[in-house]
Amino acid sequence: MAGGAAPPPKQEELQAHPVKDQLPSVSYCITSPPPWPEAIILGFQHYIVMLGTSVIIPSALVPQMGGGNEEKARVIQTLLFVAGINTLCQSFFGTRLPAVMGGSYTVVAPTISIIMAGRYSNETDPHEKFLRTMRGTQGALIIASTIQIILGFSGLWRNVVRFLSPLSAVPLISLAGFGLYELGFPGVAKCVEIGLPEIILMLIFSQYLPHAIHVAKPVFDRFSVIFTIAIVWLYAYILTASGAYKNARTKTQVHCRVDRSGLISGAPWINVPYPFQWGAPTFDAGECFAMMMVSFVALVESTGTFIAVSRYASATMIPPSVLGRGIGWQGIGTLLGAFFGTANGTAVSVENAGLLALTHVGSRRVVQISAGFMIFFSILGKFGAIFASIPLPIFAALYCIFFAYIGACGLSFLQFCNLNSFRTKFILGFSFFMGLSVPQYFNEYTSVAGYGPVHTGARWFNDMVNVPFSSKQFVAVLVAFFLDNTIQCRDTAVRRDRGYHWWDKFRSFKTDSRSEEFYSLPFNLNKFFPSV
Repeated sequence: MAGGAAPPPKQEELQAHPVKDQLPSVSYCITSPPPWPEAIILGFQHYIVMLGTSVIIPSALVPQMGGGNEEKARVIQTLLFVAGINTLCQSFFGTRLPAVMGGSYTVVAPTISIIMAGRYSNETDPHEKFLRTMRGTQGALIIASTIQIILGFSGLWRNVVRFLSPLSAVPLISLAGFGLYELGFPGVAKCVEIGLPEIILMLIFSQYLPHAIHVAKPVFDRFSVIFTIAIVWLYAYILTASGAYKNARTKTQVHCRVDRSGLISGAPWINVPYPFQWGAPTFDAGECFAMMMVSFVALVESTGTFIAVSRYASATMIPPSVLGRGIGWQGIGTLLGAFFGTANGTAVSVENAGLLALTHVGSRRVVQISAGFMIFFSILGKFGAIFASIPLPIFAALYCIFFAYIGACGLSFLQFCNLNSFRTKFILGFSFFMGLSVPQYFNEYTSVAGYGPVHTGARWFNDMVNVPFSSKQFVAVLVAFFLDNTIQCRDTAVRRDRGYHWWDKFRSFKTDSRSEEFYSLPFNLNKFFPSV
């Protein structure tokens, strides 16, 4: 061989990577639980990860509602309690996926609108204002939950999802992760000396140590969240105790100190949340309409995350009927949250879906154990508050990794599409671009003017338009779904280009035997509630 040139590549090396219905290299799939000790630790890790959203949302809303640390602690406990019940319901009777059901960021904007409603502005007593606004959000969410329940259980959403192809699913799933970029590094930067070490340690523990130190079982990557949070939390405690933030600005102290959340002092030792604990819900027609629209947006967003969870649990594509069933149970979850008074809706936790990817464990049992931790620590208030007082920049650092995994999961569905097709390139590029560009305009306008581009005298109508078009995921899938089902969709070659034929066997529950293995209801309930 002249000049030591490299040998020509073998024929098999030139073959593209094979397309996979199920994700390989997952240690424990949806139906294969790890040993009990490992499952309990992994379940606790899921509980820790979902705490971020459960603390961030009430911390943003409760002070505006007029509540103090005590009310904030009780709302967080209630949110965790309801999340535990909803996660159990979803894993037993909904999609049966290892999906953690937590709070929804989408519901925050219309909740703020309710808080700012004129009928509460003349209330001078902060606690009374808190109770009144809480009852207002409960009423709106009770009505809004009916959208998810009706669309899910009636089969309407099932019929919509049947038109979803791998091509239109890419922006739906990708922007479930990438679309939350403002919760990542901007959150880390609020206390960079705590957030940045968490990112660096997570990279070392999850990506480098497993290859550098060979142990019998994967330890560093599988339990990297617990290891790194323990190290950085201790480091944050040392900084706080040594007086590093004694003369810092108030905002810096809130984000960096481990003793400024006010949750431990505000939480009762034992508290069992119960329905209508804040009083009887109140109803306003406009607010109910706005919340119904937002409920629909949350439903669309959760659809993408459900598909991502199925992929990382090494299950096959969710049959549309099972997805509809899951959305119906999400609606029941929203209704439960409204009854108990969480001031928030219910959605699939994107960060916990990312944790499935990090640990390579997609077991249903692990998530059911995590739901047990949520319920347990929500009742034992003080103990739960200790974990809930982890500085939020640590959670933001975790989001940088977990949201990236969900974004990448969406891109992985391009394996089913023809990327050499100009039609594919246009739909993909245009939907991603509009999904980022339209919400950027709406959000920029709001930050400058203090209200959205649609600004009429009816605040509820403004929310009905402004909130959906501020959701990157919603705008992107709206564009992709419309274009994919209207441009040359009847052409046989185009059908293959968009990957539609790959999901044919999963469009009906009975076509593929694996659907029954992963998604059939327990206790022989499929006899009474058959999936189609």
